[in-house]
Amino acid sequence: MDEKLHIFMEYKIIPEQEQNYTRIMKEIAQVLPNYEVEKFQWFSAADQQCLFVEIFEVPTLSHYHTLRKWRCSKSHHIFGKLDDCIEGGVQKIHCWAFQAKTDELKLR
Repeated sequence: MDEKLHIFMEYKIIPEQEQNYTRIMKEIAQVLPNYEVEKFQWFSAADQQCLFVEIFEVPTLSHYHTLRKWRCSKSHHIFGKLDDCIEGGVQKIHCWAFQAKTDELKLR
């Protein structure tokens, strides 16, 4: 079974900040491997304007808690740059950790 945690982050951005948001996300995507993030994916909602989701893996629950704290902190030197782009600021980022269960289904 996969021991890594699958992280799901969701938030809405301010429409007028989309260009700035995209620029910052490019920077964030470049540094995430430094935090042991793997398989980073970035999505925009097809049916809700300005809704974005990030999905990635981290090795431990400790990594998740640390990243969640940093991603929701406007004082973090990299992640805090998103504060002016997200509706309500970075403290409005929704973040969850999931463990894979698919292997338990024993699909044939």
